[in-house]
Amino acid sequence: MTILTVAGLTLRESARRKVLRALGVLTAVLLGLSAWGFAKLSSVQSDTGVLTSGEARLAASQVLNLVMFGYSLVAALGTAFLAGPTLAGEIESGMALAMLARPVRRSTVLLGKWLGLVAFGSGFVAVAGLAQFVVVRATVGFWPPDPVVGLLLLAAQTTVLLTLGLLLSTVVSPMASGVVAVGLFGATWVAGVVGGIGAAIGNDSVARVGTVSRMLLPTDGLWRGAMHAFQDPGALTAFGPAGAGFPFLSEAYPDLLYLAWVAVWVAMVGGLAALSFARRDI
Repeated sequence: MTILTVAGLTLRESARRKVLRALGVLTAVLLGLSAWGFAKLSSVQSDTGVLTSGEARLAASQVLNLVMFGYSLVAALGTAFLAGPTLAGEIESGMALAMLARPVRRSTVLLGKWLGLVAFGSGFVAVAGLAQFVVVRATVGFWPPDPVVGLLLLAAQTTVLLTLGLLLSTVVSPMASGVVAVGLFGATWVAGVVGGIGAAIGNDSVARVGTVSRMLLPTDGLWRGAMHAFQDPGALTAFGPAGAGFPFLSEAYPDLLYLAWVAVWVAMVGGLAALSFARRDI
């Protein structure tokens, strides 16, 4: 049994789970609500009357970042709660014995499942993100400056979280692994917001909270890069220095050194997951 075979089986299994239906419902709700909200932007009143086209674009880009955070949260929930059952659930039910009784290395099974989950999570991000961009384009005429880069960064964020979920699933129950992974995702985002506020007020100690959290779990660093790809280029000028403290505004893309660290982080956590899985009694 090859890695690609396991990946294909994992992808088909993920598509059959109730999590996929839940993701579909949540995505449809977000698309519907956002379409209504963006359609109302053109009639919003400012101090000088109806919003100009430039003001509407600026507002749309910020609301888009808010909506895309919703999609990133949905993807985080979906992949975290898929990663647990796909490994720990099979171990607890005894299904893993049937697969591992053959001459198949545990590392092969783990890597195959990881690839299947990466394909599933990245596919969701791409489809949901493109659908949202079409909605925004149709309602307010705004299209993100770098949609492909932003979606790639969101897919990388999903990959980071599901890798963590797989590691946790080798040591705790499926439900616990999902809860812990999503909890850490939320805590890192909050730490990033706190760090942004620290940077805005010139407090280096508080700003360092966000920096450290993005190194320990790179999800927030990747998310901030995605926001930069989705927002209007004039947003930074409009908000000024205080924009660093706004949770849905990003100053820059992650640099190549940080992206290299993300790759190293995924490799290290994946290696720990393989080591833990190899030592676990089945």
